[in-house]
Amino acid sequence: MTSETSETSTVHSPAAASPGHRLRLNKVPEVTVYFWVIKVLCTTVGETAADMLNEKLGLGLTGVSLLMSALLAVVLVVQFRTSAYRPGVYWLAVALISIVGTLISDNLTDNMGVPLTTSTTVFAVVLAIVFTVWYRRERTLSIHGIDSMSRESYYWLAVLFTFALGTAAGDLVAERMDLGYWVSAVLFALAIAAVAVAHLALGLNAVWSFWIAYVLTRPLGASVGDYLSQPSRGGGLGLGTVVTSVLFLAVILGLVVYLAVTRKDVIEARVSRSAG
Repeated sequence: MTSETSETSTVHSPAAASPGHRLRLNKVPEVTVYFWVIKVLCTTVGETAADMLNEKLGLGLTGVSLLMSALLAVVLVVQFRTSAYRPGVYWLAVALISIVGTLISDNLTDNMGVPLTTSTTVFAVVLAIVFTVWYRRERTLSIHGIDSMSRESYYWLAVLFTFALGTAAGDLVAERMDLGYWVSAVLFALAIAAVAVAHLALGLNAVWSFWIAYVLTRPLGASVGDYLSQPSRGGGLGLGTVVTSVLFLAVILGLVVYLAVTRKDVIEARVSRSAG
Protein backbone atom coordinates (compact mmCIF):
# COMPACT_ATOMS: atom_id res chain seq x y z
CA MET A 1 0.00 0.00 0.00
CA THR A 2 2.25 2.75 -1.23
CA SER A 3 -0.44 5.18 -2.25
CA GLU A 4 -3.42 6.00 -0.12
CA THR A 5 -5.79 7.59 -2.61
CA SER A 6 -6.13 8.26 -6.29
CA GLU A 7 -6.31 12.02 -5.83
CA THR A 8 -4.76 13.96 -8.67
CA SER A 9 -1.77 16.08 -7.77
CA THR A 10 -2.40 19.74 -8.54
CA VAL A 11 -0.45 22.86 -7.63
CA HIS A 12 -2.22 25.07 -5.12
CA SER A 13 -3.66 28.35 -6.28
CA PRO A 14 -5.48 31.00 -4.23
CA ALA A 15 -8.64 30.57 -6.28
CA ALA A 16 -8.72 26.84 -5.63
CA ALA A 17 -8.55 27.04 -1.86
CA SER A 18 -11.74 26.21 0.00
CA PRO A 19 -13.13 28.95 2.27
CA GLY A 20 -11.64 28.91 5.75
CA HIS A 21 -8.61 26.82 4.73
CA ARG A 22 -5.30 28.62 4.78
CA LEU A 23 -3.09 27.39 1.95
CA ARG A 24 -0.23 25.23 3.20
CA LEU A 25 1.72 22.29 1.88
CA ASN A 26 0.66 18.84 3.01
CA LYS A 27 1.91 18.22 6.56
CA VAL A 28 2.43 14.44 6.42
CA PRO A 29 4.67 12.18 4.31
CA GLU A 30 3.76 10.18 1.25
CA VAL A 31 2.78 6.58 2.04
CA THR A 32 5.83 4.68 0.81
CA VAL A 33 7.75 1.67 2.09
CA TYR A 34 9.79 4.14 4.17
CA PHE A 35 6.59 5.30 5.87
CA TRP A 36 5.61 1.80 6.97
CA VAL A 37 9.12 0.80 8.05
CA ILE A 38 9.54 3.90 10.24
CA LYS A 39 5.98 3.55 11.55
CA VAL A 40 6.63 -0.03 12.73
CA LEU A 41 9.97 1.03 14.23
CA CYS A 42 8.25 3.87 16.09
CA THR A 43 5.64 1.50 17.48
CA THR A 44 8.40 -0.81 18.68
CA VAL A 45 10.11 2.13 20.39
CA GLY A 46 6.77 3.13 21.87
CA GLU A 47 6.52 -0.25 23.58
CA THR A 48 10.13 -0.65 24.73
CA ALA A 49 10.73 3.01 25.64
CA ALA A 50 7.55 3.15 27.74
CA ASP A 51 8.75 0.08 29.67
CA MET A 52 12.30 1.43 29.93
CA LEU A 53 11.24 4.85 31.24
CA ASN A 54 8.90 3.27 33.75
CA GLU A 55 11.72 1.05 35.02
CA LYS A 56 14.63 3.51 34.96
CA LEU A 57 13.19 6.91 35.96
CA GLY A 58 11.45 5.79 39.11
CA LEU A 59 8.54 8.15 38.47
CA GLY A 60 5.90 5.46 38.30
CA LEU A 61 3.55 4.92 35.40
CA THR A 62 1.62 8.13 36.11
CA GLY A 63 4.75 10.28 36.40
CA VAL A 64 6.22 8.92 33.17
CA SER A 65 2.88 9.47 31.44
CA LEU A 66 2.76 13.13 32.49
CA LEU A 67 6.39 13.71 31.45
CA MET A 68 5.97 12.14 28.01
CA SER A 69 2.65 13.91 27.45
CA ALA A 70 4.33 17.25 28.17
CA LEU A 71 7.14 16.46 25.71
CA LEU A 72 4.59 15.42 23.10
CA ALA A 73 2.67 18.67 23.57
CA VAL A 74 5.84 20.69 22.94
CA VAL A 75 6.71 18.73 19.79
CA LEU A 76 3.15 19.00 18.47
CA VAL A 77 3.26 22.77 18.92
CA VAL A 78 6.39 22.81 16.76
CA GLN A 79 4.72 20.46 14.23
CA PHE A 80 1.64 22.67 13.95
CA ARG A 81 3.78 25.76 13.49
CA THR A 82 5.65 24.31 10.52
CA SER A 83 4.27 25.23 7.10
CA ALA A 84 5.05 21.87 5.45
CA TYR A 85 6.12 18.32 6.21
CA ARG A 86 9.45 18.20 8.08
CA PRO A 87 10.67 14.59 8.56
CA GLY A 88 12.51 15.22 11.85
CA VAL A 89 9.63 16.99 13.57
CA TYR A 90 6.93 14.72 12.15
CA TRP A 91 8.56 11.41 13.09
CA LEU A 92 9.58 12.69 16.53
CA ALA A 93 5.90 13.46 17.10
CA VAL A 94 4.95 9.95 15.94
CA ALA A 95 7.53 8.32 18.23
CA LEU A 96 6.32 10.33 21.22
CA ILE A 97 2.65 9.77 20.46
CA SER A 98 3.41 6.06 20.23
CA ILE A 99 4.82 6.17 23.76
CA VAL A 100 1.93 8.25 25.09
CA GLY A 101 -0.67 6.02 23.43
CA THR A 102 0.97 2.99 25.02
CA LEU A 103 1.03 4.68 28.43
CA ILE A 104 -2.66 5.64 28.22
CA SER A 105 -3.61 2.02 27.68
CA ASP A 106 -1.18 0.79 30.35
CA ASN A 107 -2.52 3.28 32.89
CA LEU A 108 -6.08 2.11 32.36
CA THR A 109 -5.05 -1.54 32.69
CA ASP A 110 -2.40 -1.41 35.43
CA ASN A 111 -3.41 1.60 37.55
CA MET A 112 -7.18 1.60 37.16
CA GLY A 113 -7.84 -2.09 36.63
CA VAL A 114 -9.88 -1.54 33.47
CA PRO A 115 -10.29 -4.85 31.61
CA LEU A 116 -8.62 -5.00 28.20
CA THR A 117 -11.94 -5.87 26.58
CA THR A 118 -13.39 -2.63 27.94
CA SER A 119 -10.44 -0.40 27.01
CA THR A 120 -10.24 -1.92 23.52
CA THR A 121 -13.94 -1.29 22.98
CA VAL A 122 -13.76 2.27 24.33
CA PHE A 123 -10.75 3.18 22.20
CA ALA A 124 -12.44 1.72 19.11
CA VAL A 125 -15.59 3.78 19.78
CA VAL A 126 -13.60 6.97 20.42
CA LEU A 127 -11.58 6.45 17.23
CA ALA A 128 -14.80 5.90 15.28
CA ILE A 129 -16.17 9.17 16.70
CA VAL A 130 -13.01 11.03 15.69
CA PHE A 131 -13.26 9.66 12.14
CA THR A 132 -16.98 10.49 11.95
CA VAL A 133 -16.54 14.09 13.09
CA TRP A 134 -13.45 14.49 10.90
CA TYR A 135 -15.30 13.27 7.80
CA ARG A 136 -18.42 15.34 8.46
CA ARG A 137 -16.36 18.48 8.90
CA GLU A 138 -13.80 17.93 6.13
CA ARG A 139 -15.48 15.40 3.78
CA THR A 140 -12.29 13.34 3.64
CA LEU A 141 -10.09 11.18 5.84
CA SER A 142 -7.26 11.16 3.31
CA ILE A 143 -3.79 11.96 4.58
CA HIS A 144 -3.08 13.56 1.20
CA GLY A 145 -5.12 16.55 2.34
CA ILE A 146 -3.61 17.43 5.72
CA ASP A 147 -3.16 21.07 4.71
CA SER A 148 -5.16 23.02 7.29
CA MET A 149 -5.09 23.43 11.06
CA SER A 150 -8.43 21.64 11.37
CA ARG A 151 -7.41 18.59 9.35
CA GLU A 152 -4.09 18.34 11.11
CA SER A 153 -5.82 18.41 14.50
CA TYR A 154 -8.12 15.55 13.50
CA TYR A 155 -5.17 13.66 12.05
CA TRP A 156 -3.07 13.70 15.22
CA LEU A 157 -6.08 12.93 17.41
CA ALA A 158 -6.80 9.90 15.22
CA VAL A 159 -3.14 8.82 15.35
CA LEU A 160 -3.16 9.00 19.17
CA PHE A 161 -6.17 6.73 19.46
CA THR A 162 -4.87 4.28 16.85
CA PHE A 163 -1.86 3.76 19.10
CA ALA A 164 -4.01 3.40 22.22
CA LEU A 165 -6.37 1.01 20.42
CA GLY A 166 -3.51 -0.99 18.92
CA THR A 167 -1.90 -1.34 22.35
CA ALA A 168 -5.06 -2.52 24.08
CA ALA A 169 -6.11 -4.83 21.23
CA GLY A 170 -2.61 -6.29 20.96
CA ASP A 171 -2.42 -6.95 24.70
CA LEU A 172 -5.91 -8.47 24.59
CA VAL A 173 -4.95 -10.89 21.81
CA ALA A 174 -1.69 -11.81 23.54
CA GLU A 175 -3.46 -12.36 26.85
CA ARG A 176 -6.41 -14.34 25.52
CA MET A 177 -4.56 -16.45 22.94
CA ASP A 178 -1.20 -16.74 24.78
CA LEU A 179 0.65 -17.11 21.49
CA GLY A 180 4.00 -15.69 22.49
CA TYR A 181 5.75 -12.64 21.05
CA TRP A 182 7.09 -14.13 17.83
CA VAL A 183 3.89 -15.89 16.82
CA SER A 184 1.89 -12.75 17.66
CA ALA A 185 4.16 -10.69 15.39
CA VAL A 186 3.60 -13.14 12.52
CA LEU A 187 -0.15 -13.08 13.15
CA PHE A 188 -0.37 -9.29 12.95
CA ALA A 189 1.93 -9.21 9.91
CA LEU A 190 -0.43 -11.62 8.16
CA ALA A 191 -3.39 -9.42 9.11
CA ILE A 192 -1.67 -6.42 7.51
CA ALA A 193 -0.89 -8.50 4.42
CA ALA A 194 -4.58 -9.47 4.23
CA VAL A 195 -5.55 -5.77 4.28
CA ALA A 196 -3.06 -5.10 1.47
CA VAL A 197 -4.52 -7.93 -0.61
CA ALA A 198 -8.06 -6.72 0.08
CA HIS A 199 -7.06 -3.25 -1.14
CA LEU A 200 -5.03 -4.25 -4.19
CA ALA A 201 -7.07 -7.24 -5.38
CA LEU A 202 -10.55 -6.81 -3.94
CA GLY A 203 -10.97 -3.07 -4.10
CA LEU A 204 -11.11 -2.25 -0.38
CA ASN A 205 -11.28 1.55 -0.02
CA ALA A 206 -7.76 2.99 0.03
CA VAL A 207 -8.37 5.35 2.93
CA TRP A 208 -9.85 2.66 5.16
CA SER A 209 -7.10 0.22 4.11
CA PHE A 210 -4.55 2.75 5.28
CA TRP A 211 -6.15 3.36 8.68
CA ILE A 212 -6.78 -0.35 9.37
CA ALA A 213 -3.14 -1.12 8.57
CA TYR A 214 -2.10 1.86 10.71
CA VAL A 215 -3.87 0.36 13.73
CA LEU A 216 -2.47 -3.14 13.10
CA THR A 217 1.15 -1.94 12.87
CA ARG A 218 0.95 -0.97 16.55
CA PRO A 219 0.58 -4.52 17.96
CA LEU A 220 3.01 -5.76 15.29
CA GLY A 221 5.71 -3.36 16.47
CA ALA A 222 4.94 -4.09 20.12
CA SER A 223 5.26 -7.84 19.57
CA VAL A 224 8.63 -7.36 17.86
CA GLY A 225 9.79 -5.03 20.64
CA ASP A 226 8.75 -7.44 23.39
CA TYR A 227 10.36 -10.37 21.57
CA LEU A 228 13.68 -8.54 21.37
CA SER A 229 13.66 -6.94 24.83
CA GLN A 230 12.10 -9.49 27.17
CA PRO A 231 14.26 -12.13 28.92
CA SER A 232 14.61 -15.57 27.36
CA ARG A 233 12.70 -17.20 30.21
CA GLY A 234 9.75 -15.01 29.19
CA GLY A 235 9.96 -15.95 25.52
CA GLY A 236 12.17 -13.08 24.31
CA LEU A 237 15.76 -12.68 23.14
CA GLY A 238 16.83 -10.84 26.28
CA LEU A 239 18.32 -7.71 24.68
CA GLY A 240 16.63 -5.50 27.26
CA THR A 241 14.56 -2.36 26.80
CA VAL A 242 17.57 -0.02 26.70
CA VAL A 243 19.45 -1.85 23.94
CA THR A 244 16.28 -2.43 21.91
CA SER A 245 15.16 1.19 22.21
CA VAL A 246 18.57 2.61 21.30
CA LEU A 247 18.93 0.21 18.37
CA PHE A 248 15.57 1.10 16.86
CA LEU A 249 16.00 4.82 17.53
CA ALA A 250 19.32 4.71 15.66
CA VAL A 251 17.66 3.08 12.64
CA ILE A 252 14.79 5.60 12.75
CA LEU A 253 17.27 8.49 12.92
CA GLY A 254 19.20 7.14 9.94
CA LEU A 255 16.04 6.77 7.82
CA VAL A 256 14.71 10.19 8.81
CA VAL A 257 18.00 11.87 7.90
CA TYR A 258 17.94 10.03 4.57
CA LEU A 259 14.40 11.20 3.84
CA ALA A 260 15.21 14.77 4.88
CA VAL A 261 18.06 14.82 2.36
CA THR A 262 16.41 12.97 -0.53
CA ARG A 263 12.80 14.18 0.01
CA LYS A 264 11.57 10.84 -1.33
CA ASP A 265 8.45 10.98 0.82
CA VAL A 266 7.36 14.57 0.17
CA ILE A 267 3.87 15.02 -1.27
CA GLU A 268 3.79 17.83 -3.79
CA ALA A 269 1.41 20.71 -3.15
CA ARG A 270 -2.09 19.84 -4.30
CA VAL A 271 -5.69 20.89 -4.00
CA SER A 272 -7.43 18.88 -1.29
CA ARG A 273 -10.49 17.05 -2.58
CA SER A 274 -13.08 14.87 -0.95
CA ALA A 275 -12.01 11.24 -0.81
CA GLY A 276 -14.22 8.29 0.16
